[in-house]
Amino acid sequence: MKKILSVIALSVAFVATAPAQGLLGGLLGGGNNQNSDATLSTLGNILTGLAGTVYSAPVSLNGTYTYNGVACSASSSEGNVLTNLAGTAVTAGMESKADEYLAKIGIKPGAMTFTFNAEDNSFVLNCGPLALPGTYKVGDGEKTVTLTFGKTMKFLCMTGTLESSLNGAKMLFTADKLLDFMKKVSKQLGEKSSEIKAIAGLADGYDQFRIGFKLVK
Repeated sequence: MKKILSVIALSVAFVATAPAQGLLGGLLGGGNNQNSDATLSTLGNILTGLAGTVYSAPVSLNGTYTYNGVACSASSSEGNVLTNLAGTAVTAGMESKADEYLAKIGIKPGAMTFTFNAEDNSFVLNCGPLALPGTYKVGDGEKTVTLTFGKTMKFLCMTGTLESSLNGAKMLFTADKLLDFMKKVSKQLGEKSSEIKAIAGLADGYDQFRIGFKLVK
């Protein structure tokens, strides 16, 4: 809370110290274009920092979350520098393409839910006619999650990262684990797994690739 208040205070201080005419002119599109761009850029950086502060809290899984699309995270190296591409146009394109593939086998936003019970650490994944039970465990300050499915999914176990988002949470797993999960689900649904193979191709050319779920509570 102190950190959030500090960021808010910084935002207020910026507005208070900025020249009124230049600030208003920038926000309304008037005045010098370079000053306007600088003002908007600075405000954008402050708001981005504030949003990151508010939504960086650990996720306490409990209740029902609805699947809202694929979440992706990728890293690419240029020279000796490893660049995280999460939240960029690159990953947005990956997510859009993966959503397209999964929709063909019935996994689409609104068609799948996770219901978590914090009392006994059980969960049920509902996808179409399927109800897949299992148990879950959170760790690392509620920033990681391990899902262990039952016999129907051949006791598949996968551990991934757990992140808060503006309207719910994101679960991200290594590509091999999640693709194994998707193959088993598509088999249970009686669908072909050719679309899953296409998703695997999205990881080509990247040093680290994680894929998972956007969940809305």
